[in-house]
Amino acid sequence: MRWGGFKEGGHVRVWITGGSGFIGRNLVDGLGNGFELLAPGHSALDLIDEDAVKRFMRREQVDVVIHCATKPGHRNAVDPTGLLYANTRMFFNIVRNERYFDRMILVTSGAVYDQRYYSPKMKESDFDRHVPIDDTGYSKYLCSKFASTRPNIVELRPFGVFGKYEDWEIRFISNAICKTLFDLPITIRQNLLFDYIFVDDFVRIVRRFLEENLPMQAYNTTPNQSIELKTLAEKVLLASGKDLPIKIAREGMGREYSGDNSELKAIMPDLRFTPIDQAIELLFQWYSERKDKINPDLLLFDK
Repeated sequence: MRWGGFKEGGHVRVWITGGSGFIGRNLVDGLGNGFELLAPGHSALDLIDEDAVKRFMRREQVDVVIHCATKPGHRNAVDPTGLLYANTRMFFNIVRNERYFDRMILVTSGAVYDQRYYSPKMKESDFDRHVPIDDTGYSKYLCSKFASTRPNIVELRPFGVFGKYEDWEIRFISNAICKTLFDLPITIRQNLLFDYIFVDDFVRIVRRFLEENLPMQAYNTTPNQSIELKTLAEKVLLASGKDLPIKIAREGMGREYSGDNSELKAIMPDLRFTPIDQAIELLFQWYSERKDKINPDLLLFDK
């Protein structure tokens, strides 16, 4: 099934869940021109409350839901408990009210493929060969599995996204940039090949699904080339103009985390990605302008 984009007589009304999070905030920034956006925060709308979600959806009558809200389970999460329940509950509280919206863009990640069995350039056809054992992957897997039964849901699977608003305490590229601002060494647990998409490119891809008549299915939302963490660190140092050490704790290469983007490129043959050097320079400038908001004490110990 395809989404026809703009409706006649007015803007597409878009509800962005997780609007105060990393990807959500960037979507709000990047989609503000041309769309009527709703992005209530958790205090205004608790997505785990099924009655509150139904009331909101019945009242607002949105055209498209972009679902990127998630309870994090990463090492900097305030409370990683109950992740599986929260993430699946939020998703199903929304999709069970599908009569109140036309389409959904579901944002998951490469975690749906099960981290135990990652191989280079995972394909969409690799989905469901294994059931993820970790709560993050399993919750995304369950949402993805259900989404595949619905003709009005497109699923975007980025493997790694970087850009403004991300958690610089733990997210590699932002963390590396912030460390160079305070003349600290860049640290890497273990080098590996990774797929990082610049968040501005991710937002542009989402916009195209809102504007164009594209097939509704699951897509690995990844760049054309994978890159080593060590190479990324070197590019950060180049952007900083500083000569600082890069410390790698563990020798050898870790398991590659990457996805094949052939399916996405097939429907967007003109798709271009921001060169990684340019993206890092833009992000470095963004952090440089906000250096006074970064607590260097939080950069001294890796989480």
